[in-house]
Amino acid sequence: MKYEWKKEEKQLYLPKTLPELITVPKQKFFMLKGKGNPNRDSFAEEVGVLYSLAYAVRMMPKQGYTPEGYFEYTVYPLEGLWDLTEEGRKSATLDKDEFLYTIMIRQPDFVTQDVAGKAFELVRKKKPHPLLEHVVFDTMEDGVSVQMLHLGSYDNEPQSFSLMRDFIGKNNLEIASLKHREIYLTDARKVEPAKLKTVLRYRVKPIV
Repeated sequence: MKYEWKKEEKQLYLPKTLPELITVPKQKFFMLKGKGNPNRDSFAEEVGVLYSLAYAVRMMPKQGYTPEGYFEYTVYPLEGLWDLTEEGRKSATLDKDEFLYTIMIRQPDFVTQDVAGKAFELVRKKKPHPLLEHVVFDTMEDGVSVQMLHLGSYDNEPQSFSLMRDFIGKNNLEIASLKHREIYLTDARKVEPAKLKTVLRYRVKPIV
């Protein structure tokens, strides 16, 4: 039986279209930091490098190497942590060139530093790219968070963020970090903007 994150981890990946409170456990990721407008070509290259690593892990048994604890699974979706430079925060309008981001793809629990290292090795042989030197394998834990499913264009996300901030205020919480998380359940290259599905998430903490 293939492990399907959409079925097994619905709470994390298929939330409602209204804000809800959730606790996100520690997770493992291939991660790559960047700056600037995500609509530029180099962003697509960065995403491609992450997917190369994710699929290298997924296909390892076909390369003659089966990691301990390996199981069949669907590759996890692309995620992004988004922030703005100091300059971007001061601006009255959103300047996408001032975005700071970390894009990432989650890895199953059986992926260790050694398994990740093997993935780098496989990709360097088959599909070498200078960006591989900037990708890291690490863990991240969001912990207590507020999230919701945003339907439609990325440019309309402020409406959903506004709902989330109202929910956070009404529940005696505050945003713990200026960075927010996005999980892309659809591929913007293949789906029209109105049909995009994105999980939006803020880390939160109680107001003391």
